[in-house]
Amino acid sequence: MLARHATTGSFEALPNPRGGIVRSAESALAEARLALVQREDPTAPLLQAARALREAGWLAAYRFANALALASSMAQADAPHDDRNRAALGDALDVFGEAVGRHNLRELSCSPALFAHYRALGQQIARHTPGYATTFEDLALAARPVPPVTLHVQPAGTLAHLRARYERALLPVLRAHPLEDAPPPDLHRALDELDACLAEAAGPDPYDFWRLAAACARALRAGGNAIDASGGARHFYARCNLVFADHARGTPLAPRSLVRATLATLWRDYALFGASAEDAGQVELLHDYGLTVDWHVAGTQASEALWEAETAQAEAAAVRTTRTRDLGVLTVHAHAYEDFLQTADAAIAALSEHARQADNPEKADPSAALQAGDAAYRLGSAACALGLGHVALLADALGLAWRRRAHAGVTTPAVRSHTIVDAPDARSLDHAAEALRAMLHKIAAGVAPADSSAALAALTRAIEQGGAPDPARAGAA
Repeated sequence: MLARHATTGSFEALPNPRGGIVRSAESALAEARLALVQREDPTAPLLQAARALREAGWLAAYRFANALALASSMAQADAPHDDRNRAALGDALDVFGEAVGRHNLRELSCSPALFAHYRALGQQIARHTPGYATTFEDLALAARPVPPVTLHVQPAGTLAHLRARYERALLPVLRAHPLEDAPPPDLHRALDELDACLAEAAGPDPYDFWRLAAACARALRAGGNAIDASGGARHFYARCNLVFADHARGTPLAPRSLVRATLATLWRDYALFGASAEDAGQVELLHDYGLTVDWHVAGTQASEALWEAETAQAEAAAVRTTRTRDLGVLTVHAHAYEDFLQTADAAIAALSEHARQADNPEKADPSAALQAGDAAYRLGSAACALGLGHVALLADALGLAWRRRAHAGVTTPAVRSHTIVDAPDARSLDHAAEALRAMLHKIAAGVAPADSSAALAALTRAIEQGGAPDPARAGAA
């Protein structure tokens, strides 16, 4: 993965000129900004924007708009003439309004620039509401299911040796200064040793925590973020050290909060900038967790920047002459809408066929399950690009469900002895596919799709089920 830099202003990724537009939200945010300028209360238009964003399925943006509304109402009640609070709220609103206008759902979920304002809003709210907290994964993984992640059984001596090595390497990383122009060689050696420990701890389960942590560490270093000013990377390394202790005590599952934070960090740069050929392994792991990325092919940073700029200009020129369609609160470009329907038809046909075959456990075929997952991800990516947030979330969750089914069908003894992946049942797969089909029928008829929360909740329960590894089976290995 190439090191990335901001392409415009304070944002990291390119805008999505073919993406859907939530005009009512954009208008409400403009009204809220005007209210701030005129020293009036912007809470009502912010809530209106939040409702529109939720209806469109832009759930990360919905969370941000809600935080803006909550911070606004508290600022009004606490100190109506506090210029510092109003200025901070205005800055957050400006950045958020610009991000919503870029129509890039992955950027709305994963932008560090947006999250910096979201965290500041959270700190303002926490002064009035003790215990209120905001984390990066709150935005990045909003409404996304996350499967249980294992700590497979290992000899106590092996874990003790790994943890001792890890702790020695961790100290120079925690002491490192993020603003140094040229990090000392011993820091690179320490990071190499941390990477080696994480890789050696990884087990055969596709949902093994150390496998995920090692991938996250590689992504941090590839993006130049292993020593960041925010301290997020160092916090990740320190929490992994605590997990080594939990693992030695026989804890079978990694902490869910750390799994979510690790997964969101791994996804961040790939979601913003896409992936190239050398990232194929990282992309496969992201697919195991229900997350997708776009593919970018470029030889150098400069050639990629040129390719991205030319693509953006071509799309912007095409959009200026394009007809639009309204799907509820979402306005989509007609050509992009027609392209999406073609992708959706092929994907839903494949998903329905695989769901019918999944009813017979004796004919479980992991490769067929992987193909079904890929079909769901194609649909999810296409829906995300068009701005159909509810469809994208449900399709990605269905892709994850099929991935879990594929891994549960693996018969290699070395893998099955430790895995705790419980295959989602055929009925849950079929119901999710039918819910997607119903949503797509409405979209094809030019009608806004229904909220997918009920279908997504049912599929999430099927995905997140799992228990501790069978000690007898693990010991036999």
